[in-house]
Amino acid sequence: MTDAAAASPAFELAQVNLARLKFPLDSPELKDFVDALDPVNADAEAADGYVWRLQSEGGDATDVPVFGDDWLIINLTMWRDANALTAYMYQGRHREMLARRREWFDRVQEAMTALWWVPAGHRPTVAEAEARLLHLRAHGPTPYAFTLRTSFPAQGAEPVAFEVPKDLGCSV
Repeated sequence: MTDAAAASPAFELAQVNLARLKFPLDSPELKDFVDALDPVNADAEAADGYVWRLQSEGGDATDVPVFGDDWLIINLTMWRDANALTAYMYQGRHREMLARRREWFDRVQEAMTALWWVPAGHRPTVAEAEARLLHLRAHGPTPYAFTLRTSFPAQGAEPVAFEVPKDLGCSV
């Protein structure tokens, strides 16, 4: 086995989060959000540990159907691990967008974010992401679908506690 193969991870972390729009994407109320999509996506792609993101021909995923609901938008990404994902989430432009999310998106009671491990190189589909979210909603965090607050290692051992910064009021 080569050194590169030995250092290559066997698993990558899939992350899906949905948001229910308060307004149409082309509305003045969502202009700041839409204008920030390209720079925020570029920041993600440049982040340490970023692997992949779902995107349509438009370069983002705002027009990718999810759960048959035109008011939902999806963000589906792959990361090396939870540390890489959280390092990106809570800094820079993405942190600024998180702080403003209540301006653009409805508050929803059900889980809208799920994480799960996949074999390295696998690219999850929207259907897979929907199934993981539905499982999380029905069963709570398990190795099949979990949250940042209650995560599991790739082998599915005991839960790992994770502290989300409290000043964001983040519900992940």
